[in-house]
Amino acid sequence: MARLAQMFRHPVKGIGSEPLEVCHLSPEGAMSGDRAWALLTAAAEDIDAWQPRRNFLVVARGPDLSPIMARTIGETIELSHPRRPSLTFDPATEADALRNWIAPLWPSADPAPARLVRAPGHGMTDMPVPFVSIGNLASLEALGEAAGQPLDPRRFRINLWVENLPAWEETNWIGQELHVGPLRLFVDQPIGRCRAPDANPETGTRDVIVNRELTTLGKETNFGVYARVLTSGSATLGDKVTLR
Repeated sequence: MARLAQMFRHPVKGIGSEPLEVCHLSPEGAMSGDRAWALLTAAAEDIDAWQPRRNFLVVARGPDLSPIMARTIGETIELSHPRRPSLTFDPATEADALRNWIAPLWPSADPAPARLVRAPGHGMTDMPVPFVSIGNLASLEALGEAAGQPLDPRRFRINLWVENLPAWEETNWIGQELHVGPLRLFVDQPIGRCRAPDANPETGTRDVIVNRELTTLGKETNFGVYARVLTSGSATLGDKVTLR
């Protein structure tokens, strides 16, 4: 039986993965708290509207961001990195603390960290509509075999990971309704990949070219799928996952 095996959100876009056991999903907001904040670069337009990922600090441009882990504690966010002291800050009032903490991990040749913005409506994901991302652990294992090394799920910054499926089964879900426990989702499209998954979340270095491996496997540069949430409710680890 396919089931929900792992779940992650990312309180600040590109800056920290937070493992979860339960999380609220809704049609309007997708995954609650996911990409609720995002840190603009100094070269980006200083507005609060949705913007493409190139305007923010993200792993695709700063691979040393990939080892950051996050934990939400009330109104604050705790960040940790193997080469930085832990930081606990309130994103609404302590953006300077985040900018100072992140600066040594960000490439000095790139535009510097600037203003921390709150996401408008749904999270500041790479898509301007409220999607959750879904991955298949068997597909991840197959991709790791092609790459010659195991691949950590955190590389892909996916929200929901499903187990007990054949590899690449999720590519057949597009255009269909998926049930995750009590929730209904509509699987909309594949996820095209950038350079972010090339970075190892243990070391912060790029050690594989994921899109080359995907292309070799005949998957173009797609891994995982985007889905729209149709009904509000909680997703919980162990939930049964079925296609309807």
